[in-house]
Amino acid sequence: MFNALIKNFSILKKFLFVNLLFFIIIGTFTILYLSNVQPNLIKKKAANHIQIIDNTINHIDRLNIKFNEQDIRKFLFSTRFLFQNLDRVIFFDSKYKLIGDSDTLDLDPRSFSQRLDSIELEQIDQKNLKKKKIIKKLKNKNKSSPENVLINYDKSKEFGKPYTYVQENYNQFLLTTIKNINIKANNIGFIMITENANDIKNAINERKTFVIRTAVIVAIVILIFSIILNRYFLKPIKNLVDYTKIVKEKSKKKTNIDILKNRNDELGTLSTSLDDMTNNLQKRIQNAENFSTDLVHEIRNPLASLKSATEILNDTSNKSERLKLLNILNHDIQRIERLITDYSQMLKDEVALSKEKMNIIDLKSIVSSVVDDFNSIYETKRGIKIEFEDKSNLKEYKISGIENRIEQIIANLLDNSISFTSDNKKILVEIKKDNNKNILLKVIDEGQGFKEKDTDKIFKRFYSNRPEKFGEHSGLGLNIVKNLVDLHGGSIKASNNPNQKGANVEIIFPKS
Repeated sequence: MFNALIKNFSILKKFLFVNLLFFIIIGTFTILYLSNVQPNLIKKKAANHIQIIDNTINHIDRLNIKFNEQDIRKFLFSTRFLFQNLDRVIFFDSKYKLIGDSDTLDLDPRSFSQRLDSIELEQIDQKNLKKKKIIKKLKNKNKSSPENVLINYDKSKEFGKPYTYVQENYNQFLLTTIKNINIKANNIGFIMITENANDIKNAINERKTFVIRTAVIVAIVILIFSIILNRYFLKPIKNLVDYTKIVKEKSKKKTNIDILKNRNDELGTLSTSLDDMTNNLQKRIQNAENFSTDLVHEIRNPLASLKSATEILNDTSNKSERLKLLNILNHDIQRIERLITDYSQMLKDEVALSKEKMNIIDLKSIVSSVVDDFNSIYETKRGIKIEFEDKSNLKEYKISGIENRIEQIIANLLDNSISFTSDNKKILVEIKKDNNKNILLKVIDEGQGFKEKDTDKIFKRFYSNRPEKFGEHSGLGLNIVKNLVDLHGGSIKASNNPNQKGANVEIIFPKS
């Protein structure tokens, strides 16, 4: 039920709802606490009243005090230490006649306002009216007066037990306890003690004020925190959500991702990462779309050639012509196979690159190893010698890179040079450091060189200055090299050798 209720709430609404829920729970327990504080404080004072009353009754019994005005008056004078913390002590006989009042002893004018109906009661008694008339007269007075409370107590089930009640008037919180005086199994009268218990009221008010003040402070804190949470966290998160929706829907709406990227906290880092991932993903999607278009175009040409050669082959009986057509078929099949193989490898490389990490590696040892591998193949097969020369005579050339990808770069460059180099020729691989401590790697061949004035074209996808055996090439090798060099933060350029025939490809790797 709770989960279903807040499931569709925003984060801010969930936060406010949970705080409101806890606020209600804490408020409920606080109200229950406050409602129990007053009864507990009253109960504590009432227990003290009962003890005083019991001690008073014991004194009356022990001293054989007669229950009349004269003796009770003397008793009050002699034992006033018993009532030093009380505001008023009243004695009634069994017929509700007032026979003693601590206020009248002090002649305190306030006693006349507190005594309520006591004077009137004496006047009625002096006229020797009957008890019933007295009771009737009292019932018409304030129901909370001592006499009315006394009469009700006498008739109630509480008779014989201490009875405490509260009376508030004139900004006073009065606590009164009544009990009948039972000596030797005879009820000889009643004692009523009253105490000004404003400390109870003050304690309750202080607690209420504290609770209200705390509730207001908590509410203000929650409000301020909610504003901060919404402004500095929830709105940026919502903007990120909107950004992902715009990307998903390929909308042309303007985003404020750049503002979020300027933040110097985790949200700024998240925004930067999200934007970079989105741009990389879009770039890869765009590349994949362009690559697929280029691949379809490249395959269409050999397919058309295959189709034409196949149609002519069926109508040709000349052996030499048929052999020529079969060579064309074989050439185009190799070309298509090479295109598909390199395309598949390129897709695998892109996936692998996203998982591989850069390490500090020695470029010299990697180049030397690849050159040795190529020499073992092509020196015997075609008489092509690949020489490796260290121009700076350094022991190591450290760069930050991926070892197998550096090997792939060098292998593709050598493979490209070999395809354009005649048998028994030489290919030179040079390595050195420039004045800026960047590492330069050159591959110089004695082949045909570049016919293009703009040599940057050779690094484009499917571009190839095709040799006779084009089936060995897909036009992807140098494009792969360019992408891998970019990945390592380097640059690549191609040119013709100035003083001799052949091509020169130069890669610059940044210092580690």
